[in-house]
Amino acid sequence: MKNLFSVEGKVALVTGGSRGIGEMIAAGYLANGSKVYISSRKADTCNATAERLSKEYGGECVSIPADLSTLEGIGQLVDEISSKEDSLDILVNNAGASWGQPIEEYSEKGWDKVMDTNVKGVFFLTQKLLPMLKKAGNSEDPSRVINIGSIDGIKTGLFDAFSYGPSKAALHHLTRVLAATLVKDNIIVNAIAPGPFPTWMLSTGVGFGGDTDVDWNVVGDQNPRGRVGTPEDIAGLAIFLSSRAGAYTVGQTITCDGGVVASS
Repeated sequence: MKNLFSVEGKVALVTGGSRGIGEMIAAGYLANGSKVYISSRKADTCNATAERLSKEYGGECVSIPADLSTLEGIGQLVDEISSKEDSLDILVNNAGASWGQPIEEYSEKGWDKVMDTNVKGVFFLTQKLLPMLKKAGNSEDPSRVINIGSIDGIKTGLFDAFSYGPSKAALHHLTRVLAATLVKDNIIVNAIAPGPFPTWMLSTGVGFGGDTDVDWNVVGDQNPRGRVGTPEDIAGLAIFLSSRAGAYTVGQTITCDGGVVASS
């Protein structure tokens, strides 16, 4: 029963890891002894976050910028991490996009951007990394894939982001399909459906203009737990799913929302 939640010595890739929930998860792995690669579209931001996290947690955080909404960008990321590592213990598919517009004006560009990033990108990145994931996993300690969905894929969202909720619902079901297929290869796939966290994406939705250094009590007071999520909340769940403690949990979508879905 010792070391149930250990991720020490593991190699993890967190997409969309330069800010928000991805950065929180990356920090959690680093603080608990994992080597972490992070990826995002903006190279300067990704590089700066990797440098800051490495200093803050004393671990090794490596930046690999890439646009994961395209197969070309996915290929670049896979080539880069393959040149640095023989195997991959943990893949966190966190990179995501949203698009808000009134339904009468909702554009094909917005629809495609969200679906390409949130669904297609997750599938093809996982596909391309299968050799590394298979090499890392064994029957005692499988490799892990964690897809970051959303409570908007379970319940109706509050904003005019008409492709976002459906994309996350698709991701939740993709998680089950991948889990059933890959469990025989010692790869465990699960999903996390976060609720409100103090992120750039939520800030834009609630009218804070992308600023995260604000009074989040305005949002948290409406949550059953009386607050928004913290880095410990989301990182703790990711660590559980990546450790011995989560090795028998397969194909699940677990909410991390302070009770929003349960109360709706």
